[in-house]
Amino acid sequence: MSYLMPVYQPLDIEFQHGQGCYLWDRQNKRYLDAISGVGVTLLGHAHPDIHTEIVAQSQKILHLSNLFKHTWNERLAEKLAQITGLTQTFFCNSGAEANETAIKLARLYGHQRGIQCPKIIVMQHAFHGRTLGALSATAKPDYRQAFGPLLTGFEFVAFHDFAAIEMYQNDPDIVAILLEPIQGEAGVNIASPFYLKQLRALCDQQDWLLMLDEIQCGLGRTGTWFYYQQAEICPDVLTLAKGLGNGLPIGACLTHPKLGELLQSGLHGSTFGGNPLACRVAYRVLDLLETHYLSSIHAKGYQLLDLLQSKLTGLNNVQSVRGVGLMIAIELIHPIENLTKIASEEFDILVNVTQGKIIRLLPPYIINSVQIEYLAEQICGLLKATHPKEKVA
Repeated sequence: MSYLMPVYQPLDIEFQHGQGCYLWDRQNKRYLDAISGVGVTLLGHAHPDIHTEIVAQSQKILHLSNLFKHTWNERLAEKLAQITGLTQTFFCNSGAEANETAIKLARLYGHQRGIQCPKIIVMQHAFHGRTLGALSATAKPDYRQAFGPLLTGFEFVAFHDFAAIEMYQNDPDIVAILLEPIQGEAGVNIASPFYLKQLRALCDQQDWLLMLDEIQCGLGRTGTWFYYQQAEICPDVLTLAKGLGNGLPIGACLTHPKLGELLQSGLHGSTFGGNPLACRVAYRVLDLLETHYLSSIHAKGYQLLDLLQSKLTGLNNVQSVRGVGLMIAIELIHPIENLTKIASEEFDILVNVTQGKIIRLLPPYIINSVQIEYLAEQICGLLKATHPKEKVA
């Protein structure tokens, strides 16, 4: 028997080690990892520079209470400020915690304006995490229904429908808009830069906070540090996690200078948030992205997207292929049972399926052109081998 709570349904593969874009199982079979721990291992497995930082810090201090200062959280916060233009950072351990921080900030912002029951506009099909606050801002009924009553104060609108948000202009209790600029769990639904510009202008007009969850699409995934930068705007609140530590748990909530003093001592905290090990590794991740990888992501993503679109055009079960940078979705017309299992067992690739019929690809940034060609070829073979058979009349 297993002593783990049965909240996951993992494939029956036990990996022994990884290197770069590959993982090896107990039988020494090699797999190309095209999901990166759902967008976490941006620099691949066993990156030597990350290993060096982990070892060096483990020989000094792994953890300090936030009752004491240390260098690495300050350095990491400064680096993030340089990249984003947002000047205050709260460190935590996960994306859900980062979004909890954002929700608390929005409520505190509303209370300081005399609003007793502040409300946040959120999106249909959104995913912001599984803690009660983040879950209350998440749209998927399957995730929500077992855990009611959830928090109130969230108004759901259609994603990428600006007119639906404009209808709330006369609601005095609205204080913020929270959204993923690219909805990952929902199947890589992409907000246009123009839509983001519209939201920024409306928030400025209404004195609302624009809060962006770039936990999955940020940190270079779309070819720029953050997707919002492609719209030439800046949010009031930005949440990060996933790839920030390349596998070490770390999340962050960043704020515009006008919100920097909202969270005072005693109002919020995290025992492990901002510990020296996670912050040192995250600092090195940002440094490596900046110096070696960020500039090539757009070209790699274009290569993969172009190959997939050309190879999959005409397949009777492929509805669309879309993406930005190295965040790509292949939407099928009909679900395919055990698709991820078949992909790993027969085609030696690790992929993820979300919403039942959308293959989500989040390969490491270190993927090269040969590996990209191989991945596209294997996915094409996978979908040809598993396409639904036409019914005979």
